[in-house]
Amino acid sequence: MDEAAIRDVFSSLAPIRMRRMFGGTGIYADDVMFALEAYGELYLKTDAISQPAFRDAGSRAFVYEKDGRRVEMSYWLLPDEAHDDPDSAAAWARLGLQAARRAKGRGGKMLGSGKTGRSLEKPGG
Repeated sequence: MDEAAIRDVFSSLAPIRMRRMFGGTGIYADDVMFALEAYGELYLKTDAISQPAFRDAGSRAFVYEKDGRRVEMSYWLLPDEAHDDPDSAAAWARLGLQAARRAKGRGGKMLGSGKTGRSLEKPGG
């Protein structure tokens, strides 16, 4: 996926910037990386608060192999419904941006397993 296509998907979000990294592209807003493009697919930052919405939408985590084992990242695939709907893409991107901001506030550590007492509805649902 090229930069123009990425900007198109996130057109209704605040200005974004991109940086090539590890064979993919990091996508930033407000100085935090909230999305990742890898192998032609867009992944959004998640945490324990937002992952259930992504799971319910049929999304999956970005996984790579290192030293013969699978490593699951905290970036989940942008749901199919959002690719052709800028409003839906923006709603999902906001979830990614919120998760990235929470992670930045914790020094990048993954949020604990649902002990926050917060719930989240998936965009459009």
